Amino acid sequence: MGSARPSMQELIERRKRGGFIGRRAEIDRFRTNFDVPLDDERHSFVFHIHGMAGVGKSSLLQELRQVATQRQAITATLDETVNSVPEAMAAISAQFAAQGFELKALDKMLSTYRQRRHEAELASAAAEPGAGAASPSAGSMAVAQAGLIGLGMVPGVGAFAGAVDPAQVAHQADRLRAAISPRLRDHDDVQLVLEPVKVLSPVFVAELNRLAGAKPWIVLFFDTYERTAPFLDPWLADVIVNGRYGSPPGNAVFALAGQHGPDPSCWRDFTGYMTEYALDPFTESEVRQLLASKGVVEEQVVRDVLELSDCLPVLVKTLAEHAHNDPGTVSDPAATAVERFLWWEQDPELRKAALACAFPRRLDEDVFRAVVDAEAVASYAWLRRLPFASDRAGRVLYHDVVRKMMLRLQRTRSPHRWSARHEHLARTYGQWRAEIADGRGPDELWADEVWRELRAEEVYHDLCARPRAAVPDVLGDIVDACRTDAAAVRVCAQALCDAGEQTETEDTAAWGRELLSALTQEANGVLAALGVLLEGGGLSTPKRAEAHCVRAQLLRRSREYERALAECHRAVALDADSATAHYERGVTLSILGDQTAALAELDRADQLRPDDRAILFERGDVLQELERHEDALAVFDHMLLLDQVDAVAWACRAYSKHVLGDDDEALAGFGRSLEINDKYLWALVHRAEVYRSLARLDESFADLDRAVEISADSAWIASERGDAYRLVGRYEDAVEELGRACALEPEHASAHAGRGYALAALHRVEEARTAFDRAVEIEPDYVWALVQRAQLRQGTGDERGRWADLDRAVEADGGVWALVVRGIARWEEDQNAESLADYDLALERDADNGRLRALRGSVLMDLGRDTEAYAEFDRAVELGHDHADVLTRRSRAHRKRWRFREALQDVEEALAVEPGRASLHNDRAEVHIAVGDLSSARTSLDRCVAAEAGNAYAHSRIVDVLTLSGRYDEALRVLDAHRVMLRQYDAVEAARQLWFAEALAGRWQRARREAEWLYVTDIRYGAHTMAMAVGLQDGARDAEPLWDEARRRGPRAGTAAYRNLELALVSWGRGRWTVGDQLYAEGIALYPDWEDLTNLLDGLVLLARFPGVEYALLGPRLSRVAGERDLFRARHG
Repeated sequence: MGSARPSMQELIERRKRGGFIGRRAEIDRFRTNFDVPLDDERHSFVFHIHGMAGVGKSSLLQELRQVATQRQAITATLDETVNSVPEAMAAISAQFAAQGFELKALDKMLSTYRQRRHEAELASAAAEPGAGAASPSAGSMAVAQAGLIGLGMVPGVGAFAGAVDPAQVAHQADRLRAAISPRLRDHDDVQLVLEPVKVLSPVFVAELNRLAGAKPWIVLFFDTYERTAPFLDPWLADVIVNGRYGSPPGNAVFALAGQHGPDPSCWRDFTGYMTEYALDPFTESEVRQLLASKGVVEEQVVRDVLELSDCLPVLVKTLAEHAHNDPGTVSDPAATAVERFLWWEQDPELRKAALACAFPRRLDEDVFRAVVDAEAVASYAWLRRLPFASDRAGRVLYHDVVRKMMLRLQRTRSPHRWSARHEHLARTYGQWRAEIADGRGPDELWADEVWRELRAEEVYHDLCARPRAAVPDVLGDIVDACRTDAAAVRVCAQALCDAGEQTETEDTAAWGRELLSALTQEANGVLAALGVLLEGGGLSTPKRAEAHCVRAQLLRRSREYERALAECHRAVALDADSATAHYERGVTLSILGDQTAALAELDRADQLRPDDRAILFERGDVLQELERHEDALAVFDHMLLLDQVDAVAWACRAYSKHVLGDDDEALAGFGRSLEINDKYLWALVHRAEVYRSLARLDESFADLDRAVEISADSAWIASERGDAYRLVGRYEDAVEELGRACALEPEHASAHAGRGYALAALHRVEEARTAFDRAVEIEPDYVWALVQRAQLRQGTGDERGRWADLDRAVEADGGVWALVVRGIARWEEDQNAESLADYDLALERDADNGRLRALRGSVLMDLGRDTEAYAEFDRAVELGHDHADVLTRRSRAHRKRWRFREALQDVEEALAVEPGRASLHNDRAEVHIAVGDLSSARTSLDRCVAAEAGNAYAHSRIVDVLTLSGRYDEALRVLDAHRVMLRQYDAVEAARQLWFAEALAGRWQRARREAEWLYVTDIRYGAHTMAMAVGLQDGARDAEPLWDEARRRGPRAGTAAYRNLELALVSWGRGRWTVGDQLYAEGIALYPDWEDLTNLLDGLVLLARFPGVEYALLGPRLSRVAGERDLFRARHG
């Protein structure tokens, strides 16, 4: 079979390369680089070519690419037509695919990026001023709208906080609400849209590594690098030098060509691996060589070319292309350089066409036809053969040096014709732009690369036609572009810069330069560009207000909420009737936690622009956060009147229905949402939560499994399923799935924290501590992780670390949740005054919190301030707090003060209020246990189990009742029958019960095994039980070091009476009889109940069995405790 015929483009390129002269040393060095081993110090990974315009950089780069192709390299060439790093990656992928090497993973991620950004822009477009009235079809809106909720899907966000742990709300609400309002699908999508370079680059590098074995070399060329270096330089340095996204393959070579040398801030540490080509104009010898290759040897002609070209290769090549050995052809002093370029062309229409084609910055056949006269429309192929025209990705570009000369000539010869041509081109590009707009709003359009390019060309030509008059409109356009990204701003800024240079209008060029300079600030380039716009005085008042709104949005993304709010205030001050300004201020206030003020702003926005979907959604969201779910339902119902196939409205409505207890309607709503969009992840995740709340676990996990099928590589989905495993006690599965989430996104703080919780439940203490440490390292103010780490530290005896974490959590929270947690911890340690201070501070922040009132009442009871306590309990009920919960809290307070009749009355009243609440039977059992009525206690616990078979607490207390009754074997059988449930509920307590029952039954070896496990797992339990186990087997003397450790560690949390009696037992075990007596007396004064005294008595019984114990001293104390216990039951039982 014969070889394929070359295309016209290939033939043109061959002819152009055929006359290449000079730069032999540079080409040879590049060629030999392929022969140098990769580990040889002479091998270069980067070639940096730089020199003035017209010096031949692009031509040299073309030659180098030809060399690379000859060496069987996969190649790609980029130029100034890319405006961002994602566009650069997309261009590379497209060129690789054209050579038969697809970057499928990158293409998939880029496609997701474009879609998610499209959805985010579509969502926010509705809240923008000037958005068109037209909207996409209902079907297409449904898909896009399902993406609006994305940020809200992550645990703990905004209106959806009620569906997850309060700790997750405290950790994530501000972080995720601050991103893009109207939300994306999940946390991964948020990262992809907000930090595309960070997400895409590892995939890009991985794809390069995958292709590294397919061809000997991968070579990437970057032309006109002076234009793209501001955003490509930091990225390439991170890819090549720093390995930030993974190590690129060793057989990759990068060639950069621009007017400036390597930036030391990026390449300082890489000079040993880089070859730098600083190109100068041709030498006279090289000029003569090129002219001779064209048959031009007449000395006068050669000298004329030398003088006219300044030895710039592009001019030499152009002048030589059709020069003759006739001095008159070049030496006419009246002729301009431009006329010399075209003097050889006799057809006046083609000469006019060549000059006319200098007006557009880049040409394709459509632009060519719009530029030239009718007589020249067939001459596009002729144009492509011009020596100063280069073919790039199917387009023709004039060399900058030649183009500038041509434009200057035409502007000075006929300013009127100059303006007319640019006006014509501006109208043409504007027409093309309008044809593809398709009713979309500004945000969505600026994210469309095709539309954006057409608008940039329209802007350029409008500026060239009206250098000063067009500037205000263009600056207003740039405000719109700032909502999208730096690439959108950059194309407009470059148009300003180029138009200013071509028209020699310094003011216009200065705007462009300042904006381009601002964009080089990597972290906040768009913010800096907005600063240029606002400080430059070129915006109208409405556009200034809009610019402040955009700056507020960007500051929110950076979590600078107070600064964002200040920008919103400025926007409203400039334009009080701007719906966007009030909308932005409402969203910002919501993030800052002022939901009431946020709602007022969103109400005003709704008045100014009724039926706006984005505003309605935010209003519904804020109403949900205010727990005004009935009002939220009205908003979502209104959204559904506007669009019956709004998947988000159905899902949000379902969420409020669930919170209000109507789970049938909730499931129906989520079902309708998923009918509209069966891949709507947020709806799947939250329907799973409803199923879980109904104990329909198979259906719950089916939804989560479906979510994983849809988005297998989503860290958020992995974390959701992992947390679901954790919440139902499947801790091994939780560790695995949350570990997968951490692998997918190493910075996923909540996944690390949830994994830490599961590891702690499995008593893998060191691993749990590492996981919590990592979560706090990622998010230093992560309140839930700090609280969980505090609890872990409590179990390991690290009291200082425990309280430090709780204090830090309170400081970071700023709300009431962490204060409540610390208040409860202090109350459990009998630090009642400190606990009350925490609740008082919490009530200053949330005075109408019924639960807080109930908790405060419990502390006041312990402090003996009963009248105040009863008033707090009554106030809690008035505020709508769970009446049964208030009664049980009051019952517990009564119980602690030996008011057992009142305690039982409160529980009975609670059961009358909520007879179906199984846990209330546990509270009744607690009253019976406290007075030693074990038969009644067992009856209550059995009723609880009958109503709720999976109530682990009831099963655990049945074990205690049997042990307290001396029925040790029965207790052990219950423990064995419900081993999995009880260990999942509280493995330490289950082990303690097992140890206690085995020890009292006289099976000391078995008891010792449990004691050893407790000693490793929870030192505060373990030191005491280990002392007992060692003493029973090895004698009192061997137990003394462990008793000393138990004294240092102190007892585990409990009432003050319990702790004093426990310490008394420890002191007696150590032989400190007087100290033990004092502690016992103090404990008796602190209202111990019958169970406390019985546990102490059983401990003394075990102590009496120690070989070598001083029974003469122990016996009277044992009798005294037995008497106190029996007397207690006689008085209260």
